[in-house]
Amino acid sequence: MRALLGIVLGLMMLATAAGAKEEVVLGLSRNTISITTNFDGSEILVFGAVKRETPIPEGAPLEVIVTVAGPSHPVVVRRKEKRFGIWINTDAVEVDRAPSFYAINTSGPLDDILSAVEDQRHKITIPQAIRSVGAPQNITDAGAFTQSLIRIRKKSNLYQLNEGDVSIEEQTLFRTSVTLPAALTEGGYGTRIFLVRGGAIVAQYETVIDVRKVGMERWLFKLSREQSLLYGLLSLAIAIAAGWSASAVFGLLRR
Repeated sequence: MRALLGIVLGLMMLATAAGAKEEVVLGLSRNTISITTNFDGSEILVFGAVKRETPIPEGAPLEVIVTVAGPSHPVVVRRKEKRFGIWINTDAVEVDRAPSFYAINTSGPLDDILSAVEDQRHKITIPQAIRSVGAPQNITDAGAFTQSLIRIRKKSNLYQLNEGDVSIEEQTLFRTSVTLPAALTEGGYGTRIFLVRGGAIVAQYETVIDVRKVGMERWLFKLSREQSLLYGLLSLAIAIAAGWSASAVFGLLRR
C-alpha cells in the first residue's frame, strides 16, 4: 500500500512539474528580408508571450534574451606592426567560425541574468558564438585576435549587445527590435529566444529569418559567382562608359 501511495505521489509531482513548464509563443514583424540596390538596413520587431498552464512561478523574476545570428564563416585575422616606417602584416590567425552578424537583446544586464554555465552550454554571448580552436605555435595570444575581430565588427554595428532592450509586461508579454545594418550577408539568420529564471534557461524557441538578394542585386551577385569573366568585362565596360560620360560633361561645361 505504501509503495502504491509513493508511486501515486511521484506521478502527481511529475504532472505538477510538467504543468509548470513555460513555453514561448513567438511573433516576428517579418521573416523575410529582401536586399535590393537601395537597401540601407532594416529593423525586425520580435514579440511574443509566455504560455503557461499554471500561475506564474514564484521566486526569481522572468528574464528574456533574444539573439539573431547571421551565417557563420571562417575569418582570417591579421596583426599589423609598424616596421621601417611602414605598416605590414606580421601574424595571422584563422578563426574557425564567426557569425557575419550577431545581436543580443536582453531584458537586463547579461552578466546578472545569465550564468556562465548556461552561456557556455547555449553559446549566447558574442565570444561564445565565435569558434576559434587552433592557432600557429608561434602565437601565444590567440585570444587577442578574436577580441580584435569582435571590436572591429562592433564598430561596424555587425556585433551588438543591447542590454535592457527587451521589455516584459506582467512576466508574460515581451517585445524588442533588432536593427540590421546595410552590410548583410545573404542566408538564414537564426533567431533564438530564451526564458531565464535565476540565471538558468527554463525554455527556448528558435526560428530563421531569410535574407536574400533580389532584382538587379541578385542578378549581379549570381553573375559574379557563375560567370566571373563576363562580370569582369561588364564592370570594365561600365567604368569606361562612366569615365567617357564624365569627360563629355566636363567638356561641355568648359565651352
